[in-house]
Amino acid sequence: MIELKDVVVAYEDRVILDHVDLTIENGETLVVLGGSGAGKSTILRLVIGLQRPNSGQILVDGVDVVGLGEDEFNKVREKMGMVFQYSALFDSMTVGENVAFGLRQHTELTSKEIKDIVAEKLELVGLPGTETYMPSELSGGMKKRISLARAIALNPSIILYDEPTSGLDPITSGTISKLIRGMQKHLNCTSIVVTHDMQSAFYVADRIALLDKGKFVEVSTAEEFKKSKNPVVQQFIHGGDELDVVDGGTRG
Repeated sequence: MIELKDVVVAYEDRVILDHVDLTIENGETLVVLGGSGAGKSTILRLVIGLQRPNSGQILVDGVDVVGLGEDEFNKVREKMGMVFQYSALFDSMTVGENVAFGLRQHTELTSKEIKDIVAEKLELVGLPGTETYMPSELSGGMKKRISLARAIALNPSIILYDEPTSGLDPITSGTISKLIRGMQKHLNCTSIVVTHDMQSAFYVADRIALLDKGKFVEVSTAEEFKKSKNPVVQQFIHGGDELDVVDGGTRG
């Protein structure tokens, strides 16, 4: 469904993605991990066309999107939904208007049909009857769920998640993770999830890809990832549990 071939992203002498290759199969959920500034969110921006690479190919459903004009890319984007890190809801619009935004932009559905789809998607994310709420009246977790409802309004074949559990408490994070899994089954969609949340990563992922110093140093199933002997992988999984040697002693 999505393929990156020899992709380079660099800003002057700072290389973010260094000739990376990655294939995401139809219907799978791939989690992308990496430290801050590793280029995780760059992957999402490249796929949805918010950023272009310095070189390389990005194939979406067999189409190389790198050279597409904006109008052509908009047709490809209709297959995609994106859940942004900070939800990115329109503050001046109600929940219902937010979820309906793409439907009004990209379809010729009647107001009644749009209203019915909005109600269906809000039901799907566990927030029925919230159409008249304003974003300012919502908790962080509710905003993430509304953002997801908006992302799936057009029944996309690809969903991109940028830090979907960021800033949420463990219980709400678990709810969002279950929704990600649920969307994959309900829509049979292909998903890329960028996250720092290891618990969520292992729950939602079919495969996990770890970015380090501009390269993918590990791409494997969630179970294989846990057992990987790659020290970079183990350090990322255990993080603060690793011991540093300091002046001949140890410090946790």
